[in-house]
Order: sequence, then C-alpha cells, then structure tokens
Amino acid sequence: MRSTMLAALAATLLATTANAATVAVSADRLIDPATGKVADKPLVIITDGRITSVGRQGDAIPAGATQVSLPGVTLLPGLIDMHVHLTFSPLYGGYTGYQFSDAFWTAIGTRHAKDTLEAGFTTVRNVGSAFYGDVGLREAIDNGFIPGPRIVTAAYSFGATGGHCDETFFPPSMEQKSPYNADSPDQARHSVRTLRKYGAQVIKICATGGVFSRGDAPGAQQMTLEEMKVVADEAHMAGMKVAAHAHGAAGIKAAILAGIDTIEHASLVDDEGVKLAAQKGTWFGMDIYNTDYTQAEGKKNGVLEENLQKDRDIGEIQRQNFKKSLKAGVRQIYSTDAGVFPHGDNARQFAVMVRYGASPLQAIQAATVNAAQALGQERDVGRVAPGAYGDMVGVIGDPLSDVTVLEKPVFVMKGGDVVKRP
Repeated sequence: MRSTMLAALAATLLATTANAATVAVSADRLIDPATGKVADKPLVIITDGRITSVGRQGDAIPAGATQVSLPGVTLLPGLIDMHVHLTFSPLYGGYTGYQFSDAFWTAIGTRHAKDTLEAGFTTVRNVGSAFYGDVGLREAIDNGFIPGPRIVTAAYSFGATGGHCDETFFPPSMEQKSPYNADSPDQARHSVRTLRKYGAQVIKICATGGVFSRGDAPGAQQMTLEEMKVVADEAHMAGMKVAAHAHGAAGIKAAILAGIDTIEHASLVDDEGVKLAAQKGTWFGMDIYNTDYTQAEGKKNGVLEENLQKDRDIGEIQRQNFKKSLKAGVRQIYSTDAGVFPHGDNARQFAVMVRYGASPLQAIQAATVNAAQALGQERDVGRVAPGAYGDMVGVIGDPLSDVTVLEKPVFVMKGGDVVKRP
C-alpha cells in the first residue's frame, strides 16, 4: 500500500514538473557576486518562477522549455535597492507637490515601479509612503495587475513630533501631522503594531533630523535610545527588520545600540559610530549619488533653498564617511533614496561608490548578496542559484571592470518572466 502511494506521489510530482512553466536562459557569462567568479556559457533553468539548475550550455534542456538566448550578454542576479520611495517624485519639491490629490502619488507610483523594474532592480525596499501607497502597489504587482519589482513595504515611516518623519511644512492652524508620531516608548510600540497590522513588512523610523524636512538639522537626534530600542524589540519579535533614517553621529550610535538593523544615510557618522557599526555588524545604506541630482535640478523642481543648503552642507561629508566606513569594514547595502532623483536611475550610484573607494565587486555585492542578507531573504534573492527566484539582469560589457554598464541593462527577468530583452 505504502509503495503504491509513493509511486502515485512520484508520478504526480513528475507530471507537475513536466507541465510547469520552464524557461532556459543562456548567455556569454554569469557573475556570482558572492565570490566574484565568472562562469562562461551559463545555462540557467527556471521553473515556475524559481531557478532549478545552473549549468553550462550543452546541458540537457527540459522538453517544452522556452529558450532565451543572450549572446554577448553578462548575467547577474536581479539588483536590489534597499531605500526607495516609489510614491515620491523628484519633479515636485517644496510646496509644489501639494497641488495634487492624495491618490495622485500612488497612481504615479505605478510608473515608477515599472521604470525601476526595467532598470534591473527586481527587488526594492520602500521605506516610507503615505496612505499605505506602497502596500497597494505591492498588492497590485503581486497579483499581476501592474509590472514592478518585489517590494518590501514600510508604509508610513515615523518618528518624533516635529521631526523629519512628521509634517513640517504647515502652520499650526492647518494641524498637519503624521498619524504615527511616537513621543514615548509606548507610542512607538503602538506605531509598530499598527503599521504591521495594515501591511508594513519592515519598520522605518527617523532617528535624526533630515535634509528635506523644514526647521530641523540633519545632525540632531530626534528619538531617544529607549524609544528606538522598543521599536527594534517589537519589530524583531514580529519577525520584521528595522531601518533608521539617521544623519547625525549621536542618533546613529543610539540606533546601533538599540539594535536597529540598517542605518540609512549615516552622513555625519563619527569614528566611534564607525567602530560600533563594524563591531555590531550593523548595515549602512549610504545614498551617495542623489546629491548630484538635487543640486543640479532641485531648485527648478521647487526644492526650498533651506533644503538645498542642508544637502550641500553634508553631501561631500557623507561621501567621505562612506569611504571611511567601507575601509573600516562596516557592512554596506545599496540604498539610493530613489524618489529624491528619478526612478529608473538607481544604478547611477554604482559609479559613485567606486569613485569613493569601493571595488566594482563590492558595489555589486551591496546590491545583491548584502542586500539579500540584510532583508533576511538570502535564499530567495541576490543570487543565481537553485531555489532562488528567477530574477536576473543582463548587461553588455564587464561590470567587474566598468560598473557603469549596469546603468543600461539589455535584459531583465523577474520570476522567470522576461521584462526586457535585446
């Protein structure tokens, strides 16, 4: 009886595999970011959205498989941007964005999601979106209504009343504020629980002031160590990671000590903070490209001079601190703050990372294996290996010697579906 049941199960599994959607992708080269090794003439088999084998051309291809041949193309895992705002647009700075309805931002997020995916970023972490716009985008993408990357959603980011994550552009008579302001440990705990309830998959807090808020200084700490520790403990208890917007040295150190998983920006980190991050294994996500765009286009887009000046004040300091922290062994993830600059230009940061001390491989690792580990999704994304999603990007040229080729991918695949091809 047992042998009959096992035989029937095996037959069912074989039939399921035979009927599954299978794609065979061949190219000239395949880069493994974990090791830097390059395989010639790879053959990658994807079945039902996940990679089932990585071999060489000439290996057997499953019957009925769709074949995708990419001569002259170098393949890498789909790229990961750990800091985007798909429902933000850099075209509307300062007060100019208030001419639109609330739903406008989610609507344009559909275009931004498409642009991001076609740029080779098959996974993103959206760390701040009003009205749960990023959650709606994720649901629409996952159910096949619109194209876009895999989105890890934070929904609202939150912090202290009057802080960077609050509404700081309005007078008291308008009573504008974030619904998730947290001015005590108990309020912070409640915000984490409520955001999780409504679709947040990662928690984003504002530990310090910011560049594009009004009336605060980027270096000023805005949440206490106790408040941040409650956020980290509550999120981790629920199996969630926490990202902290933190420019200032004191806020960065407090966030690290609180157990926050990733420090976003880290612009004004001091030597003590660098050492602490290296010791604790905390990830830094330093958005060192976007100043180029904001200084060139910000005024035209309505960004206030106060904000442009803050951007000028810390831009080069942040880049030098990226170089210092990288040299000290701080773990780096690829965080661009897309939405401050146009979506789809995410790969422009690779060249800036290399200019400030990263090897091309280190820059690529930040956007693949490192990012996947920081997400806790290293089995699913950031690699081309059996069991991972069939997410790949293809370029002409060698990104290990010239990372700028990543700015113009000729092939993008997400979950075995071809998004872009030569």
